Amino acid sequence: MRLAIRLLASPSTLGSSTGLSPAPLALLPPIPLYRRILRAHRKFLKTNMRLLGDEYVKSEFRNHKSVENPIHIVGFLNEWQRYAQEVEGESWHGTKLDTEKIEKMSDQQLGQLYELMQAIQKKGREDPEGDI
Repeated sequence: MRLAIRLLASPSTLGSSTGLSPAPLALLPPIPLYRRILRAHRKFLKTNMRLLGDEYVKSEFRNHKSVENPIHIVGFLNEWQRYAQEVEGESWHGTKLDTEKIEKMSDQQLGQLYELMQAIQKKGREDPEGDI
């Protein structure tokens, strides 16, 4: 993942312009962000969720290693940074995906999301005590 330093130094558009949200944060470079996500998984997730999350994060970062389009890189890093913040703040419990994000997904992404949902449901049936 090749990213110009100037893209990392400029603030992202995480906050809104209403003045009520915190100031936008600068994007983390790929390797520190990757480490932060794995650390957050280790600290905040149960074992089963951590294993699934770690595998997914590793494959996504590996698959996006050779991307050179700056818009895709910034979007990728922005979403993963937001994800890390949600896991660290434990604000992701019980939240649903935004319909905007679902509408922007490709057919392949929707298929992956469906497979993930099926895997989670299957695991829930196998382990009804809620260890996921």
